[in-house]
Amino acid sequence: MNTTPPAATPVADPPGLLRALYAAAVSRALPADVTAAHLPAPPDPTVGRTLVLGAGKAGGAMAAAVDALWPAAAPLSGLVVTRYDHVPPAYRAKPGRIEVVEARHPVPDEAGRRAAQRIVDLTRGLTPDDLVLCLISGGGSALLSLPAPGLAFEDKQAINSALLHSGAAIDEMNTVRKHLSAIKGGRLAALCAPARLLTLLISDVPGDDPSVIASGPTVPDASTCADALAILARYGIALPAAARAGLESGAFETPKPGDACFAGHAVRLIATPQQSLEAAAALARSHGLAAHILSDQVEGESREVGKVHAALARAVARHGQPPSAPFTRPCVILSGGETTVTVRGSSGRGGRASEFLLGCAIALQGQPGVWGLSADTDGIDGIEHNAGALITPDTLARAAALGLKPSDFLDRHDAFSFFEALGDLLVSGPTFTNVNDFRALLVL
Repeated sequence: MNTTPPAATPVADPPGLLRALYAAAVSRALPADVTAAHLPAPPDPTVGRTLVLGAGKAGGAMAAAVDALWPAAAPLSGLVVTRYDHVPPAYRAKPGRIEVVEARHPVPDEAGRRAAQRIVDLTRGLTPDDLVLCLISGGGSALLSLPAPGLAFEDKQAINSALLHSGAAIDEMNTVRKHLSAIKGGRLAALCAPARLLTLLISDVPGDDPSVIASGPTVPDASTCADALAILARYGIALPAAARAGLESGAFETPKPGDACFAGHAVRLIATPQQSLEAAAALARSHGLAAHILSDQVEGESREVGKVHAALARAVARHGQPPSAPFTRPCVILSGGETTVTVRGSSGRGGRASEFLLGCAIALQGQPGVWGLSADTDGIDGIEHNAGALITPDTLARAAALGLKPSDFLDRHDAFSFFEALGDLLVSGPTFTNVNDFRALLVL
């Protein structure tokens, strides 16, 4: 372990600053603040209407924002599905013109299936004079779950669960999901024809590809049934007969780029991971710190990504890079994206953000002068109640004093219990948005 004392810190409360950086990243993606600039004028109410449809962890907040911004005299109705406990309190207490229902994430439940069917039903009878606003955010793949014809809902749940435990990347998972769906992969756009369609997106995926966000219900899909089959084979995921038949025959193929059903449709990204990282970087710089954004597209196994981040932070902290080097302390190192957790053997409690941080803490080896935070911007890491966690230079020493062996917790994917024992969980509650992982290492 390096024993060289860290340089004098300009930060009185490192954990507090890290929490503030996370809050800045979340705030930049709140629908109430980013929606107005993207809304069109309402259609002529004498001939057309406005229908709002959508799904995602930010769905409730997006619906509330549209309802508040839409002219009171202009007709507005619709249905949006979000995760349980993700309806903003004010909209829950006083519902508006857009109905918001809740369902389970990340494994779909019957409430999500019913909501998806209701959304399909609402598209019937639309005309060219009507406007459909589709509000899509991360989590919509599970929340907007309507099986392809002939596929049992229970089979779709099982495949989804297997994907979540496989270590597959988000684009791979969503390639499979959209081909087993009656509403995703551009099919909702086809259902909305001939109405005018505008999709507002909050991105939670590396690269901000609209066809990957919530499995792209309103945009063309360039992937194929063959791609879905290859992914399932790669991760050894069993398929029921109906799913295999639909994929092998091409019956489950999705609408492709150039399909007439997408003519005249518009897509707008209203919040992205990069914008949130830039907001956090600006706050860090206002505190006199250099701020470096590694990438908003970091993927890979959570614990391994944690090791790489730790190696970078240790190099900056230990070697005191010269002024001409790109990384000098004091600084903040930021990244976003979506890592994965491949479950092997028994599984404890914890999501990808806390598993990243536990891997990072072990690799840091108690490095003086390094603090870290990793959290999901939706406020929920996996299925627990925490957004993520924090580490300090004495994380490993405090764990040892309590008789905790970090590697044991990592081996059983139990980072939640590790950080809970230390009192270092980050608990924000649902944030009502979602631009995916947020990671910050503070090197002083």
